[in-house]
Amino acid sequence: MNRDLPPLNALRAFEAAARLLSVSRAARELHVTHGAISRQVRQLEEHLGSTLFVKEGRGVKLTDAGIRLRDGAGEAFDRLRLVCGELRQQAGDTPFVLGCPGSLLARWFIPRLDRLHAELPDLRLQLSASEGELDPRRPGLDSVLCFAAPPWPADMEVYELAVERIGPVLSPRHPRVEALRQASAEALLDEALLHTTSRPQAWPQWVAAQHLAPERLRLGQGFEHLYYLLEAAVAGLGIAIAPRTLVADELAAGRLLAPWGFVETPARLALWVPQRGATGRRPAGGQERAGRLAAWLSQELQEG
Repeated sequence: MNRDLPPLNALRAFEAAARLLSVSRAARELHVTHGAISRQVRQLEEHLGSTLFVKEGRGVKLTDAGIRLRDGAGEAFDRLRLVCGELRQQAGDTPFVLGCPGSLLARWFIPRLDRLHAELPDLRLQLSASEGELDPRRPGLDSVLCFAAPPWPADMEVYELAVERIGPVLSPRHPRVEALRQASAEALLDEALLHTTSRPQAWPQWVAAQHLAPERLRLGQGFEHLYYLLEAAVAGLGIAIAPRTLVADELAAGRLLAPWGFVETPARLALWVPQRGATGRRPAGGQERAGRLAAWLSQELQEG
């Protein structure tokens, strides 16, 4: 029997790109460049003699061969994660894996990571960042921290940590900051507002809460993810909108201003813990570790 396999790095790159249907998102998930993913996929296509992706608009689409390989590779990687998790559990060395959107991770979690390690040293937290949809049921995750709106799924234990409040922010470096910070909320309808394609409802939500007409909004530069949107705002390129939690540190340091305030949305920042953990069942001490992490997060949010 021929047991030859394609290069495993190429398979891993393909599996991420196929699952996310995006070379850029796969590159961010695997912490490599866009070009590295593209080269790995081309290498895999040459090895197999089959085309796996075709261009569709500005994105990519799987061919029939790509769909077959995606299903097989996804199942294989899920099985590997399961077995590796079981082996770590048997060795008493199981991390508690937390999935977290990249923007929340970079803007709020990482600045507090040293404090978490100092106060919960035995938690053995491992972070998994993603800008796509985070499914807490995905093998390899024990929990997910994200903004979402109830009702909560019956197969999840959900720790509600904080209400979401969103509002416009701008930098002191904005060329018209002095005029804008004195302006009313209605004046924002004349601005080309920065926005994100991952959260298109944010500006209409906030404008409606000000009793203004969302159809009067004028959107300017768009960004794929919230992290880039906020970087543009900090650079003074325009007015952005974001959850207060993610800009709290910038507001405290004066890098961003919020003259028009924040409004509550139906969403909550919550810790989701599935009934089955990263190894296909609750990790050792998983329930207790989830509870301690939730309590720590709640305290940090109250203080921040």
